[in-house]
Amino acid sequence: MTTETAVARLREYETIYVLRQDVDPDTADKVAGRIADVVVREHGKLVKVETWGRRRLAYDVAKQKRGVYFYLKYLGGGAAVTEIERNLRMLDTVLKFQTVLLRTEVEPESVTVDPEEIKFSRIEAAPEDDGDESIERSLGLVVDDSRERYERPVVEDVVAEPEATEAAETEEK
Repeated sequence: MTTETAVARLREYETIYVLRQDVDPDTADKVAGRIADVVVREHGKLVKVETWGRRRLAYDVAKQKRGVYFYLKYLGGGAAVTEIERNLRMLDTVLKFQTVLLRTEVEPESVTVDPEEIKFSRIEAAPEDDGDESIERSLGLVVDDSRERYERPVVEDVVAEPEATEAAETEEK
């Protein structure tokens, strides 16, 4: 296999991966560094890196309601994708990941890379208490008064005096 065919066969991919909500910034940096090393080792080229931060998950994943999202755009071959996904699968801090093929047959010289766009930004430390539900509430063991107020219709018991009722009936006639 010559170098020309290897260059002509580069593809553009994007990978989004989600880390656990309680991950510390050092661990997130290690994961990011590991992914960047894999791209370089597999003769790929990072194009863009974004840290989307802590967000609520659409559904619970491994009993987690929130996660830290990262977005990568890179050039590489199938081996780079396989190796990145293998590394993400091995890490316990990674909840989910997905890779999508954007373009095939991309020439690396035609893609310009801004050095600022390929730097991984450091995430903030996890907040101590972010107001999530307690375990008892999520299991339904504790009744939340504020929920009851909105779920049940409010009916006021009004006792009408007989004289007022008779007067209203005579006015209608």
